[in-house]
Amino acid sequence: MTINKKQENDKLTVKIEGRLDTTTAPQLEAEMKESIGDSKELIFDISSLEYISSAGLRVLLTAQKTMNKQGSMVVRGANDTIKEIFEVTGFVDILNIE
Repeated sequence: MTINKKQENDKLTVKIEGRLDTTTAPQLEAEMKESIGDSKELIFDISSLEYISSAGLRVLLTAQKTMNKQGSMVVRGANDTIKEIFEVTGFVDILNIE
């Protein structure tokens, strides 16, 4: 998995490529704890994400809970497979998915 972050004022964009699973989720979780800070807007670009497991979903949920307190979060670019995972797990009702 590759994580690319871009901070612009209060907006943090995080592009995730590859697989977000039990092996890579702790890396993303650590990056989020370090990077979110006082950001008012968090954007996850997952257009290059191939797979997400329950461990990856947990990291997104944790980020959403943090951003609920300080701003907003958007998940963008999900492919059909990832969209289906969001639908089956009910994450379409929890996350703002574009």
